[in-house]
Formats: sequence, structure tokens, C-alpha cells
Amino acid sequence: MRKVVLGDNLDVLASLPDGAVDLVYIDPPFNTGRAQTRRTIRAVRDDAGGDRTGFQGNRYRTIELGSAAYADRFDDYLAFLAPRFREARRALKADGSFFLHVDYREVHYCKVLLDEVFGRESFVNEIIWAYDYGARSTTRWPAKHDNILWYAKDPANYTFNYDAMDRLPYMAPGLVGAEKAARGKTPTDVWWHTIVPTNGKEKTGYPTQKPLAILERIVRVHSNPGEVVLDFFAGSGTTGEAAAKHGRGFILVDDNPEAVRVMAKRLAPYGAEVEGFEWIPGEGEQPLLSI
Repeated sequence: MRKVVLGDNLDVLASLPDGAVDLVYIDPPFNTGRAQTRRTIRAVRDDAGGDRTGFQGNRYRTIELGSAAYADRFDDYLAFLAPRFREARRALKADGSFFLHVDYREVHYCKVLLDEVFGRESFVNEIIWAYDYGARSTTRWPAKHDNILWYAKDPANYTFNYDAMDRLPYMAPGLVGAEKAARGKTPTDVWWHTIVPTNGKEKTGYPTQKPLAILERIVRVHSNPGEVVLDFFAGSGTTGEAAAKHGRGFILVDDNPEAVRVMAKRLAPYGAEVEGFEWIPGEGEQPLLSI
């Protein structure tokens, strides 16, 4: 099953049978109180009137093609999330895992809520995704990390494919021996990875897009080939691409037509079925540069 659904995620969750999915990852709005916006542009060669300089000093003129945005504000954030957490737990298989990606503003409140929904004994890890990018505050320590909470539906029986874990190079390989150095070390609960590069091939132009490598690690370790991954705040579809690349199915849900358009285009090569939205690729589509 590889499905993208345009609709209210609570309605879609309620329609799923008990134990329908093997892994849940969600990256809901962080309740920052700000509008999240991403402009999509195309740069056209214009030596006379260009507004930016590119490779080898060539001049380019910027054409704005559109923007994607959503209001990241909820009057009662936990009341919004609670019924969705409960439905997600019901839809998980007995050995399934649930991952919540959130930021420092809300993580402590979400932890208490998830302890109530899953049980405190089901909490396994808090993963810190750390990145060194962007502006730096002059009035406090700059916040350069997100939090990912991992809960297992059954803390005594969950999928954890240790051998599928990607390995990291040792900082001092000469101290550990040739065999260990060649194998590399396993990650800890602190994951260092840059954000999606502004001009990288991975960038879709959707706000708050997360790096594919982060999702690939979660998918490989916490699910098996042929299983189904659910993301009901799917945004740009990174979870779906990570699942498809590693032989998993996916169910992606979002109520933003722009998000579903991005996902439909991104996941068409993987055979994604789209419900509630028709995406027709335009003829001669130009490569997009997102800023």
C-alpha cells in the first residue's frame, strides 16, 4: 500500500482498522504562533538585468512561482493532538512504534500526554536531532535542535533492527583498530545532521521539510520490508519517500492541497495512489529552486 490522502487526519485515522500500520512518524506543527512560509522561485539567465550572481559570475533574474504556507498556531495544542495520538496507538500493530517530532517549546507537554496515552513504561527514547544552521541569538543560547519522542506500543516487544542501523566514522579510527574503524560506530540518541540544504536536490519547496536521512534511519531500524508506515502530518512526503526507498508501504495524510500536490509529484515514481486530489504533471516542467 502506497497512498497519499487529502483530508482531515482525524477522520482518516478513525477509518483505519485496529493494528493496520507497523510504524507511525509524525511531525505536526510546532505551535510556534508564526506562519511558516516557503517561497518557490526559478532563476533565469539574465546578464543585463539579473538580481543575483551564480556559477562563474553569471547573472540570473529571479521569478517567483508561488509560496506555500500554513498557520502554526493552535489555541489548545494538546487538545488538538490527544485524539490523534489515541487513534494512532489503536492503529498500530502490537510490535509497532510511534515517533513524535516536535520542538523544545512543546516537547515536555507532549511527553506527559504521550505517557497518558501509551503508558510511561512505553517510552523508550528521546532523540535529539541537532543541526548547526541559521541565525544565532544574542540574548540566549541559540536553539539548534528538535526533539523526537519514541514510544513502543508494547515495551517488551517492538521492532528494532540493530543491523540495519547506519554507521558513523570514528573520530580517532587509529585508536579502535582497523576492523572497528572499517565497520564504524552506531549512532547514539543525539543525531547530528544538517537541515535540508536550500539549493539541494532534496528540497521540495514545502515549509519545515525534514531531511530524508533522518526518516530513512527511523524507517530502516523500526520497520521491516513490506510493512506500512503512517504519517498523518505528512507535509512534503519525506516519510513516504524513505519508506518507498526501503521497500515499505506508506499512508500519508495532509489537509493542505499544496502539501498533497508536492507529495503526488515527489512520490509518483514510487507508484503512490492519491485520494481526494488529482495531480496532473505540467508539460515541460522546469526545475525549481526553493529559498
